[in-house]
Amino acid sequence: MTLNLDPSSTTRTAPDDRRDRFATLTFERDVVAPLSVLWQAWTAPAARAVWAAPTPSVTVEFLEADTRVGGREVSLCKMEGQPDIRCENGWLELQSAVCSVNYEVISSGGVTQSVALVTADFSGTGECSRLVVTVQLSSLAEDMEAGYRQGFGAGLDNLAGAAERTMVLQRVIQAPRTIVWGAWMNPETLPQWWGPDGFSCRTKRIDLRTGGEWVFDMIAPDGTVFPNHHLYNEVRAEERIGYTLHWGENGPKHADAWASFEDQDGATKVTLGMVFSTAAEFQEAKGFGAVELGLQTLGKLERFVASR
Repeated sequence: MTLNLDPSSTTRTAPDDRRDRFATLTFERDVVAPLSVLWQAWTAPAARAVWAAPTPSVTVEFLEADTRVGGREVSLCKMEGQPDIRCENGWLELQSAVCSVNYEVISSGGVTQSVALVTADFSGTGECSRLVVTVQLSSLAEDMEAGYRQGFGAGLDNLAGAAERTMVLQRVIQAPRTIVWGAWMNPETLPQWWGPDGFSCRTKRIDLRTGGEWVFDMIAPDGTVFPNHHLYNEVRAEERIGYTLHWGENGPKHADAWASFEDQDGATKVTLGMVFSTAAEFQEAKGFGAVELGLQTLGKLERFVASR
């Protein structure tokens, strides 16, 4: 989680005694999104990159992201005129849609500013969820409590907004992960199954690697052409893909997306997630049946894999 980098938000002196070094902070948010969607927004690296910065004046550069027990996330928080803040987050516990526990170490200029234990508890029914985050903070080089209160508060506000415009689709495909990954990340096979039932793809350029792109048209059964441009910012072999969706080549971005692949008793659980750029775009997508059409796409992937 990102801190508030405003120099006026924290006391720039080391705590005077042990009592000033420690604090327990609690944050609560009610989110208008299903529990499964909130969990994905909290844990998926592509989604975390959307909401991590507490304010528009702060940019967050992710150096490493591995959301699994024993994995870690390393990021740099940058603000003009201020030294970079390094945040290392290590995942200690992940119980899907139930709770997560991680440690967090904040440093700047090679000096550790604070360490914290962060526990997130999730609950909810239907279209509404609740998140309670408890931070057990130890300030080291300076008093970090005010910065944590502001940074976590703003970050969780961002998270709630992002979750409320996030779409998550899942399907368990009866094939090993290496086979499913190969069908997705092969430039010859991806265009053969991508898109809802009855749609076809016409590729202009395709380069399925980090920094690569796929420029293509999706063609509806009635002949309507939908220009698409996918820009790949992360490809982690047989684990996940992170990319952005654009309206046509170099057109405006309308979503940050990811696909993850998990072993499940010899089958593969595929999760396809999208954080739409605006709430209006999310509602428009739901209105024209994006959930059903996306599930059709995953169904085509399963049929394609079964036919090979």
